[in-house]
Amino acid sequence: MATRIAVIGCGHVGLVVAAGLAQLGHRVVGIDRSEWLVGELCSGNVPILEDGLADLVRAGLASGRLTFTTSYDEGIPTADFIFLAVDTPATKSGAADLRNIRLATRSIAESLNGQTPIIVNKSTSPIGTGETIEGILEGALAHRQAPPRIVSNPEFLRQGRAVQDFFNPDRIVIGARSGDDAQAVAALFADLGGEVVLTDVRTAEMIKYVANSFLATRVSFINEIARLCEQIGVDIDHVVRGVAADSRIGGHFFAPGIGFGGSCLPKDVAALRYVGETVGVATPILSAVQEVNQAQRTYAVRRLRARIGPLEGRTIGVWGLTFKGETEDARDSPAMDVVNLILNEGAYVQAYDPGITADTSGLPESFRPILRPTPLEAARGADALAILTDWSQFGTIPLEEVRATMTGRVIFDGRNLLSRADVEAHGFAYLGVGRVQRTPNRRRDDR
Repeated sequence: MATRIAVIGCGHVGLVVAAGLAQLGHRVVGIDRSEWLVGELCSGNVPILEDGLADLVRAGLASGRLTFTTSYDEGIPTADFIFLAVDTPATKSGAADLRNIRLATRSIAESLNGQTPIIVNKSTSPIGTGETIEGILEGALAHRQAPPRIVSNPEFLRQGRAVQDFFNPDRIVIGARSGDDAQAVAALFADLGGEVVLTDVRTAEMIKYVANSFLATRVSFINEIARLCEQIGVDIDHVVRGVAADSRIGGHFFAPGIGFGGSCLPKDVAALRYVGETVGVATPILSAVQEVNQAQRTYAVRRLRARIGPLEGRTIGVWGLTFKGETEDARDSPAMDVVNLILNEGAYVQAYDPGITADTSGLPESFRPILRPTPLEAARGADALAILTDWSQFGTIPLEEVRATMTGRVIFDGRNLLSRADVEAHGFAYLGVGRVQRTPNRRRDDR
């Protein structure tokens, strides 16, 4: 008999997990409170841009092993395992907002029908969340004799490569009070390979925060070094190549740019700092990570201003608004911050992003007038072009066509996506991140 699984939340994480588990042979129901999203998913339409995900969802629907609903009562009473995959956004203080987890847990309690399923928390949430979930369930189910069965199973899925990461994990971390419960969750992923790390709930929760915070630290560190390289005439590309060749360091999350963003790294660094504050432990490294990351936004605008002069009245073409390439997600996007700073200086912005062109629902209303349907339309008549997101297609657009449509001759490559030599060969002044200038600065006229 197939294992029956309910996945609460069908966003970027929950949908990949639900469809992936169905592909592994389990019977999965995805539960989300958005009637629109559930309707789309039931029809095989996947509004999340993630390589391979649409095909995976459709395969699950066709097999009959994957279904979607807005009703807890349809998915919870028969479930052997319940996965929590809901948002935990940052509050103003930096703490993770657990209201969605609390709401989902109460809804689970209301729909349980005498069974005691294993509840697996896959939401990124602070140390102690497992105990919070347990406390809510104990309070709601005081008449039950069997205690709640809580497991922490943090996700390590990169947006844009989440399906690949699900089926090819580096490790599977499982934290539980009961060894039997931990083994039961591990068995769900038995066909995937990867090291299985069994530990207690709090340690599993800590592993997730430490992993994301360390990745964020690498990004901020290399961005700080890139700014230093610019000042002393050293090319960051050669520095990265030489340092990353050390097997103890490697090259992952070691590329300079305009900083990290998205729904994970910024809030997880903030949340870990908040944990430190609540227990009286200073975290100066995490504070520096945040400071450097924020400074990369103003650095981008400063580079443009230094090259073409005051931005007031200038037209800036922008390629990329999402926080990274190959995703439609613009949450906490550094590109969006840079655009806001450019607009604040009185410039006009024309922006293109392949993940947003068809669906602008993730953008603030004020951003929609600046959108253009193609990258060349975003560059048309621009005094400078700023590449702010690392979409692979931006590296394939013919520069002679870009040159023909632009007024100015400046390209700021905020992701070091293009070849300096190629850009300069087409008559542009090239501004990269940490890449040494080869031509004299001219303040006003680069036409």
